[in-house]
Amino acid sequence: MRYENIKSGILTVLVLVSILLTWNLWTYQPHYDTMEKNKYVDEVTVSEKQEVQKIVRPDQVLFHIKGQHYGTNNTGELEKIVKNISRWSIFDVKNYTDKVENIDELIHSNGNAEIIFPGEVPIELYRSVLNFEEKRVPSFNFNRIIINVEGLDKENGIVYFVSSENQQVYISHISSANLNEFNQEFYKNANRYPQYFAYKVSERRTLFLPDGETEMTTYKYLPVTLNSDEFKDALFSDPSFVQKSFVPHGEEYTNDSSKMNINYDTNILRYVNPTAEDNYLDSSYALVKRSIDFVNEHGGWTDPFRFVSKSEYKRSVTFRLYSMDGYPVFNDKGLSEITEVWGRDEINMYVRPNISLKLPLTMEMQKITRPSGHAVLEFLQNKKNFKPELLDELILGYRMERDSEGNKLILLEPAWFYRYDKIWGQITMDEIGGLKHGLE
Repeated sequence: MRYENIKSGILTVLVLVSILLTWNLWTYQPHYDTMEKNKYVDEVTVSEKQEVQKIVRPDQVLFHIKGQHYGTNNTGELEKIVKNISRWSIFDVKNYTDKVENIDELIHSNGNAEIIFPGEVPIELYRSVLNFEEKRVPSFNFNRIIINVEGLDKENGIVYFVSSENQQVYISHISSANLNEFNQEFYKNANRYPQYFAYKVSERRTLFLPDGETEMTTYKYLPVTLNSDEFKDALFSDPSFVQKSFVPHGEEYTNDSSKMNINYDTNILRYVNPTAEDNYLDSSYALVKRSIDFVNEHGGWTDPFRFVSKSEYKRSVTFRLYSMDGYPVFNDKGLSEITEVWGRDEINMYVRPNISLKLPLTMEMQKITRPSGHAVLEFLQNKKNFKPELLDELILGYRMERDSEGNKLILLEPAWFYRYDKIWGQITMDEIGGLKHGLE
């Protein structure tokens, strides 16, 4: 009897323990600390990320007023204009190409403000800057936004998006209130900007050049060398398998499929991924968008670069360095450009400088003047076999070079540049103040 009582007691205890454990199992809620991603996966950022409007931006504005032309490249002035038009509500966007007899005349007519971009911009990309009422807008590229100020007495104002390269025009509308504000703030005060004159190179294209001499600044910088390991970690999918070696004039990083080379003499970084599939079939919008996103992923905007060109055929996009005062910077070794070539899903080639111009020597800056558009044009016209219709562009900019042999300083010197028959050339001042031709 006593044995049976003990056995029943033990069984009762086991049943109670089982019930308790089952209850705890049902009601148990484990407490996990939130995993902070940045403690385990470090995001590689060489510099700050940039929004589209900082990379895709105009580099000139022209105002056509009663046969006179005024314009500026000033970055601050252009930012004010873009900020103003980004507040507009743009509507009723339509293809207008068939209704325009001469696109060049439409662009430069009296009463127009002409906002000029250095390259053809996909409208889908610039939707992040402008405000369109319709959710769906036709797909097109443009390199000019034309604001017609003469329509102030109408119910709505007219804004054209023009591609001078593709000879296409899209028309849209804004409210008369927006147009009136733009007129009061910018168009009516356009004579505060330098005056330009027109030079018609063909029936389809007119260039506008400064009427007088232009005062510009010579800059000197002590360049900062960028961290190669940060680019290695950003560009290779698994940096732990990357081998580093020193080669003549630089260093090289490789894995089983890709290579990154850094040249100490030219300060050029070149990353190549030859295994990327080359049958790229995406849109121009996707090409430019993924190119900006790619650089943003590792914060590669180490200087004020801007989008300047794209080629769907070559699957390439180019960004160029611009000066503090809004002029393009040129270098024959590619030191002022970022170039990307894309495969189907991966970057195929990435070429860029491995230095940054973060340290300007303000005491070394000097004001100098460059010749007028008349003087430069006369020089080109006097060249043997010069054909005006082959002159694509004639602009002021900066030549980027070493200050002297063996000197680490970088010099930005103002100069005239021209694109003739699709090839860039440079016009430099000689020692007696004349002009000479040089491709440097």
